[in-house]
Amino acid sequence: MPVPAPNLYPPFNIVRLSHVEYAVTDLAASRAFYVDILGLQVTHEDNSRIYLRAMEERGHHCIVLVQADAASVGVLGFKLYDEPDLDKAAEFFASKDLPVEWVDRPHRGRTLRTRDPWGIPLEFYVKMDRLEPIHQKYRLYNGVKPLRIDHFNMFSADVDASVAFYGEMGFRVTEYTEDDESGKVWAAWMHRKGGVHDVAFTNGLGPRLHHTAFWVPNPLNIIDLLDLMSTTGYVDNIERGPGRHGISNAFFLYVRDPDGHRIEIYCSDYQTVDPDLEPIKWSLTDPQRQTLWGAPAPRSWFEEGSVFEGTTPKPSALNAQPIIAP
Repeated sequence: MPVPAPNLYPPFNIVRLSHVEYAVTDLAASRAFYVDILGLQVTHEDNSRIYLRAMEERGHHCIVLVQADAASVGVLGFKLYDEPDLDKAAEFFASKDLPVEWVDRPHRGRTLRTRDPWGIPLEFYVKMDRLEPIHQKYRLYNGVKPLRIDHFNMFSADVDASVAFYGEMGFRVTEYTEDDESGKVWAAWMHRKGGVHDVAFTNGLGPRLHHTAFWVPNPLNIIDLLDLMSTTGYVDNIERGPGRHGISNAFFLYVRDPDGHRIEIYCSDYQTVDPDLEPIKWSLTDPQRQTLWGAPAPRSWFEEGSVFEGTTPKPSALNAQPIIAP
């Protein structure tokens, strides 16, 4: 099934992805991982929550860690262009018979809470507390030196349907993988901010969050992180990489936090600002689509993901699988 044409005039204007809320079972252990190892900056914390931002980000947070009895994903957040877009977004989701709720969130203005048709919890806002710039405070750079949140990747039981819905909201496809036998889309990468993706969808038991990615200055930062993790008790948290993706052309590393939430460390993808940019098509049988060079992905990378709070994943009807490492 061909990917839909881009919707250049969506019903409301999404600027970019913004933040993710992770439920974690040991707040202190998660703090050690995200702050001491990855290098994210604490902007506020108490006994139940920790707010974090990356080095180039002026908004108050890109990750919220919440103490809980079980690990899950509470919400994926997106920034809208202007206040009228919030009301337009509410009208859009209401027209789809999807939940619409106005919620109070610390450090943010008016916030719309909803879900997509498969139950992924979503938040939209315009205003977040602005903090002083720290991108030139080089004494604060630690760990992998994360600069900014880059994208979310979700498992989807119906990638074609997910692409159609998010395309209606204005996300544009940059690259996609097609299953040669069925003609269905097995995975797709979609953007708003002008990189390869803000969101991606991968075939599988879904919806679940596959990973959140952070952009870093260069591949050497990834090597430094590997050295750090391997000598501080986190070697088993290294899941895949380093390597270079065929799709996106990005240099990558995948690690797992203490609860198993997957984080990608990511750099070197390309610009996709032109509205008429044609998506790049890949065959599912092309081994270089996922790994231009490097070891193939392990089975855990295809099968394990973080559940969304209040949502029950369902299996995909598309029975197709790329290369898996032995």
